[in-house]
This record gives sequence, structure tokens and C-alpha cells, in this order.
Amino acid sequence: MRRARTFSLPNILTYGRILAVPALVVCLFWPHDMVLRWGAFVIFVAAAITDYFDGYLARAWSQQSAIGRMLDPIADKLLVAAILLMLVADGTIRSWSLWAAIIILCREILVSGLREFLAELQVSVPVTKVAKWKTTLQLLAVGFLIAGPAGDRVLPGTTQIGLVLLWIAAVLTLYTGFDYFRAGLRHLIDQE
Repeated sequence: MRRARTFSLPNILTYGRILAVPALVVCLFWPHDMVLRWGAFVIFVAAAITDYFDGYLARAWSQQSAIGRMLDPIADKLLVAAILLMLVADGTIRSWSLWAAIIILCREILVSGLREFLAELQVSVPVTKVAKWKTTLQLLAVGFLIAGPAGDRVLPGTTQIGLVLLWIAAVLTLYTGFDYFRAGLRHLIDQE
């Protein structure tokens, strides 16, 4: 039974999202190759879709597992962090927009640390609707930014749309990060 859960379809989708990270990095390593840029976009869209379906199917088919609960947020963070770093490296994200990427990455580290601390106390912080919106906007922003210069040829302003969405996601990131921090601080004070 345990082995079946490990290789359930929802978990396989999560594993696929993790495996998409190096493929995306390779595609984005040559940022001026438009074919690779579109390849990265297709891989990312497939990975983003699995983010929705792995959780949905796990709940619908009662196939939730400890490994799925552990790997799902890790897969999301690996995906977003690696892509943001590659987009900064190729200059798609630059100047003031670097701050949006820094906010997003710092919040992910903060929340990971808080979750680890709260897990030791056996406290769970549920994902809020605002956090889900944040994730959705982050994924949309990253999708537009991956398309970037290749997308600008098809839809002028693609990169700008991505940067605006990145800033909106960064603002929501600050809000949800503060929410998690406040919850963690309350439990920390209780421990002292």
C-alpha cells in the first residue's frame, strides 16, 4: 500500500515537476534561442498544470501521502526559484524588478524556515486563499517572462505583462509572508 502511494499519479505529477526544473534551466541557458525559449515555455506550462492536478487528484482519489505533502511545496519553490534566477541572469528581470524577485525568493526561504519550526511544535499553518492567488499570479508572471522576447514577437508587451504580474505577486508575497511570520511569532512567544 505504501509503495502504491509513493507511485500514485498525483505523486508522479509532482516528481515530473521536479524533473522539469533542470530541463527549464537548460532551455533558458541560451536565452536568445527562440526555439529553446518556446520549449521552456511549453515545459513550464505543463509543470504549472501538474501543480493544480497533483493536489486535486490526490484529494479526489484519496491518494494523499506524506511524500506528496512534503514534495509538492518543494517542487513549487524549486521551479520558481530556478526560473527567477535564470531570468535575472539573462536580463529579462533587471533594474527595479529585481526587488520583486528578491521579495519572492526571501519569502519562500522565510516560510520554509517557519514551517520547519512549526512542524517541530506540531503546528500546521493552512494555505490561505490569498496564498493560492499569490501562487497563481507568480506562475502567470513567470510564464509571461519565460516567453519574454519570443513572446514579444507574437504579443508585443509580453515581457511587460510578466513584470507587472511579478510585482503584483511580490506584493501578495509580502502580505502572505507577514501572515505566516505573525502566526509563527505567536507560537514562538508561547514557547518562551
